[in-house]
Amino acid sequence: MTTTLDALLRELRDRLQAAGSEEPGLEARLLLGAATGLDTSALIARGLEAPTASQRERADALCRRRETGEPIAHILGRRAFWTLDLGISPACLIPRPETELLVERAIAAIDACERAHPRVLDLGTGSGAIILALKAERPAIEAVATDRSPDALRQARANADALGLDVAFLQGTWLDPFKPSDAFDVIVSNPPYIAPDDPHLTRGDLRFEPREALAAPEAGLGDLYTIIDTALTHLLPGAPLLLEHGFDQARDVRVCMEQEGYREVQSLRDPAGHERITIGVHA
Repeated sequence: MTTTLDALLRELRDRLQAAGSEEPGLEARLLLGAATGLDTSALIARGLEAPTASQRERADALCRRRETGEPIAHILGRRAFWTLDLGISPACLIPRPETELLVERAIAAIDACERAHPRVLDLGTGSGAIILALKAERPAIEAVATDRSPDALRQARANADALGLDVAFLQGTWLDPFKPSDAFDVIVSNPPYIAPDDPHLTRGDLRFEPREALAAPEAGLGDLYTIIDTALTHLLPGAPLLLEHGFDQARDVRVCMEQEGYREVQSLRDPAGHERITIGVHA
């Protein structure tokens, strides 16, 4: 039987390392923290104390879930994104660090807008990560977000309420909830962009995330093309559309934007050097 919290932490780390975790030490601390209710500093300070039977059982149960490959965000029900701590459920895509580039560029677009209260739209909001980050950074915006999934919207609204951020969430596919006269100063989206037959969908965290939030037809480009085609009528003159896409899709996205009449089309690289974001401006 494990005698101390330090020993239990080492046991969890070894199990996770054997299961193939890329960050076994970090994940062990997170799981033990969830099992005990102690943060990292408290786990260190109380490392020589003996865990209770219920803490050992809880830690073992959480570790077993991770050993099967279940995402740590789903196990904990939380994920850090930008400066926010977000609730996460299996109904939503797990926010990823590379999407913070989309937030950075959207903030720059908001700052370039001359209106006092720019209207900003996030398409396919999922957990609300992008629009909530934008609203937190630029409280003056009129924030709007859509998603086709009622379960995802339920999680997004819960996050907005927990953070005290005012966002209008609408159910519908992409721009379907809007009238032709509805227009925005900035539109952002991180839509599905993985090809349906991509083997990565059967590996790692992707196995546990909603397929409709990951995969799109036309080799992963179908939803990107739909947004590019329909967003123009909802962008004010000079307003940008900002899209996240796959590392090898930038050229196709640029070509589509240019053919649809967007100007100043450009792709930006993420910290790994991949062209991850493409921006086009309504003429």
